[in-house]
Amino acid sequence: MNRCVRLTLITLALGLSACTGHQPAEREPLPPLETPPQGPVVKPLPGGKPAAPAGAPSGIPKSLPRTSASFAPPPGGASHWDPKLGVYVLDKQPNTFYRQRTYYRYDHGWSWSLSPNGPWQSTDASGVPGGLGRAFGQ
Repeated sequence: MNRCVRLTLITLALGLSACTGHQPAEREPLPPLETPPQGPVVKPLPGGKPAAPAGAPSGIPKSLPRTSASFAPPPGGASHWDPKLGVYVLDKQPNTFYRQRTYYRYDHGWSWSLSPNGPWQSTDASGVPGGLGRAFGQ
């Protein structure tokens, strides 16, 4: 019994002494924070629109994106993203829109459905995305 206790104490002492003799690894210094690129200052015009930076082409309209970075397009339907409305506009169905698995239709009032073919449930402007409610204000 005495031998077992002595062996346990020696093992414990050796194990703990290994922890005290170990030096922590030195940390590598963190890279410096990146500063934003310094470019030309763009001052707003009197009308409130910012001036184009020197050398930038003017008068060339930017094409609107076909898809949204935040919302998936409707499955199986030809559509395009309208950033002002905040929804996809179905190309082959007039006044029919899509966002987040829901279709919206305006036909003398708002309705919504989980399918582009219905069944349609009536709602008011508070039941559609904000951009649609503002664009088709009643």
